[in-house]
Amino acid sequence: MTNPAPTSPVKARLLGLGLAGAVFALDQIVKWAMIGPLDLPRVEQIVLLPIFNFTWAENYGVSLGLLTAGSDLERWLLVGMTGAIALGVAIWIFMEKRLGEILPLGLVLGGALGNILDRVAKGFVVDYADLHIGSYRPFYIFNLADVAITFGVLIILARSFLSGKKRGHIKLDAAPSTPEN
Repeated sequence: MTNPAPTSPVKARLLGLGLAGAVFALDQIVKWAMIGPLDLPRVEQIVLLPIFNFTWAENYGVSLGLLTAGSDLERWLLVGMTGAIALGVAIWIFMEKRLGEILPLGLVLGGALGNILDRVAKGFVVDYADLHIGSYRPFYIFNLADVAITFGVLIILARSFLSGKKRGHIKLDAAPSTPEN
């Protein structure tokens, strides 16, 4: 069996941007459903499973409740900061050539754009996914964009740690080479 032809860098970038667009669109559709048809801001919580609810939360900060924006100035500073990060990820996508590196960047970009749009349009990020074990909540309430960002970052980190291209590492089991006379 032969290996499939490698994906061209242009095609890989288009796939990454397509994935970013799909994540962005799906995130916005789910948030629309939470706000509209499910009316989560009014009902506050919908119990789905013993370990998972839809719970309304307005996130005025970033990951783990850090950098909470208490004013319009802070809100727009967060928009600027997260926008700069998203721009950096987009540039990284255009610089990268390998599909395995580009797709997780697409996850990060799509998720970031979904949360940025919330912050611009609403002043906060819409969160609703509440994973818990009884009253123990190992995570803050989150959304699909957060999941995409988290998985994208984890894949990038795993690929960097597991990469066979370790630079500057010395093989401890290799005997030193000596010039032959």
